[in-house]
Amino acid sequence: MVAMAAREINRETTMDLRDKKAVVVGLGKTGTSAVRFLLAKGAKVVVTERKTEEEVLKSGVLLGELRSKGVTIELGGHTSESFEGADLVVVSPGVPLNTPEIEKAINEGIQVISDIEFASCFISAPIIAVVGTNGKSTVTEFLGEVLKGAGKEVFVGGNIGVPAIECAECEERSTSEGVPEFCVLEVSSFHLEAVCSFRPHVAMLLNITEDHLDRYADFKEYAETKFRVFDNQESGDFAIINAGDEVITEDLGKLRGSVIPFSVKNELDEGLFLRGSEIVFKQKDSQETYPTEILKIKGIQNIENAMAVIAAARSLGISKDSVLEVMKTFTGLPHRMEFVREVDGVSYFNDSKSTNIGSLKKALEGQVDSLVLIAGGRDKGGDYKDLRDVVSEKVSELILIGEAGDKIEAALGDVVKVTRAETLEEAINFAKEASTSGGTVLLSPACSSFDIFKGFEERGEEFKRLVEAL
Repeated sequence: MVAMAAREINRETTMDLRDKKAVVVGLGKTGTSAVRFLLAKGAKVVVTERKTEEEVLKSGVLLGELRSKGVTIELGGHTSESFEGADLVVVSPGVPLNTPEIEKAINEGIQVISDIEFASCFISAPIIAVVGTNGKSTVTEFLGEVLKGAGKEVFVGGNIGVPAIECAECEERSTSEGVPEFCVLEVSSFHLEAVCSFRPHVAMLLNITEDHLDRYADFKEYAETKFRVFDNQESGDFAIINAGDEVITEDLGKLRGSVIPFSVKNELDEGLFLRGSEIVFKQKDSQETYPTEILKIKGIQNIENAMAVIAAARSLGISKDSVLEVMKTFTGLPHRMEFVREVDGVSYFNDSKSTNIGSLKKALEGQVDSLVLIAGGRDKGGDYKDLRDVVSEKVSELILIGEAGDKIEAALGDVVKVTRAETLEEAINFAKEASTSGGTVLLSPACSSFDIFKGFEERGEEFKRLVEAL
């Protein structure tokens, strides 16, 4: 069971930080940004990080500089002493709240919040929060491009790589640098474990499928955490939800914002849906259409992503023409159904960002013909049997790498030909042999990368390098 932080926040403590003791848990990019902001606010900052000094220095953190500014730094693990007397604890998303020292702080009534919650206390621009198991990064960047294309000053960040607190820093700097008019944030379930007053003007819930079951007690707890993005919305806010996702539609009674549903499965009385090759946005007094053939990013999952972006942009007053222009030009993100090259008539796609079963399922559903699939890595606790039908239909050969190979083969080995590879390079060579002209090779692991690589980015870059060398 993941511990949840208190549901109320002491705004006086959070906003007035001078001479307050603030503990930052985790010293990655997010933690470092939080430390910098807290120092600027006059707080007495303590950092606690499980990595060793050598590991932290390798990541590029300037420990000497932080210490010279009076920051107390604890490395190699957390101790309860670091939290004693704290007025505020800011937790980086990678750190579970059921870490014993954090649980103790919560039980003692210390304010424990995520960096997203902390940042939102200082951000005045309307916040658009993008939540979901899959597609968050694509929708966040896509919407950011639409808003920029409409001439707006936009901050894009959160889980996508730029800590949310940097939006608050932008607002506090000179207006010559451009004060954000909108703040678009990719928000993970880890962020939402420790929110109290976080209130996005637009909250988007794209989908919920099995993921991070190594962190949550069960799927229900994981899904409930996602829904916390709507907790503080009011009638003037917007809740954009995937009405084709049964897990989401089970819980709609909790929503207080104006609901804008979208679905690729059914036509809706109101909302966005697919009719032939057009996205239809139907409202009480109007109807708009958006042709899907202009989308640069392909697959049914990207039609869903486009629907979410259209809904958000139009609710924010952005014109249809501005949305259409970006639909024609947005090419997606690296490592997300990224075309690498064609070799001997075979197309190679890098979907290394597919780190869960739902993501792989969407990727395969968007394919027209059968393909050779490279999958595997470190298991995250999902049930690969959910892939049986789509793998049977869309995959001609499954090539497995990594720790999860045995589990995946046990679930799928009777519906598809399975080949085991020791390395990614060997997997690509096997895939080349198994493919014929006009075919496709797809890397879409459905697993984390941490058994072999440092992250999905390194895995994807290695895949591209090896394919370029074919």
